Amino acid sequence: MRTYIAVGIAALGLIIATAFLGNAIKNRNKSENTVSVTGLGSKTFMSDFIAWSGSFSKNNFELKTAYDDLAVDRKVIYDYLKSKGVKENEMIFSAVDIQKQFRSFTDASGNYQQGEFAGYNLTQSVSIKSKEVSKIENISRNITEIINRGIEFTSSSPQYFYTKLAEVKQQMIADATKDAKERAEKIAENAGSDLGNLKKATMGVIQITAPNSNEDYSYGGTYNTTSKEKEASITIKLEYEVD
Repeated sequence: MRTYIAVGIAALGLIIATAFLGNAIKNRNKSENTVSVTGLGSKTFMSDFIAWSGSFSKNNFELKTAYDDLAVDRKVIYDYLKSKGVKENEMIFSAVDIQKQFRSFTDASGNYQQGEFAGYNLTQSVSIKSKEVSKIENISRNITEIINRGIEFTSSSPQYFYTKLAEVKQQMIADATKDAKERAEKIAENAGSDLGNLKKATMGVIQITAPNSNEDYSYGGTYNTTSKEKEASITIKLEYEVD
């Protein structure tokens, strides 16, 4: 009698073990039946904010004279920018940078030598940040009008930005998600399967480049500031179960 009971228990244990093993194999296969797709969302837009700067300088043996001459140039530049419609709160003049200049020469042995004092060089910069992109852009292109007044002015290239990037990003994420889901549905359909539950979603970083450029994407995201027209893109990677 005990032998029959032992055999029965062993048989029941075998049935339970087989059931657990079957479920494990089923679950393992289910986890392997997945599809991963990447969707893209992109948008082209024009910058709505500009930053531009330039610097000017004066040289003189007398520090006060150099400073006074620089102040005259600063007033000319200020008046010029105001006449072009630049608002006072859009202009920022930096502190004056003062450098002592020395004449250098190479001695008979070929060694570099610092010679006598050659005066002071004073430099100041002006920067403009504005939402009036076209106006500031035109000023930066026609800065020779200041140079023609005898001012040593060096202009930098404008930088372009977009202040509504958060709104653009939300729309791109939605477009990328839709694109990825449509790709997954197509893959499942072609395989004769049905798309199951979403298991995982991974968002890439936003990349902002000039349209139709060959700029490289970077791991941390790219932000082109040299082009007024921009193209932003973002990727979404989705992983679905396939039934």
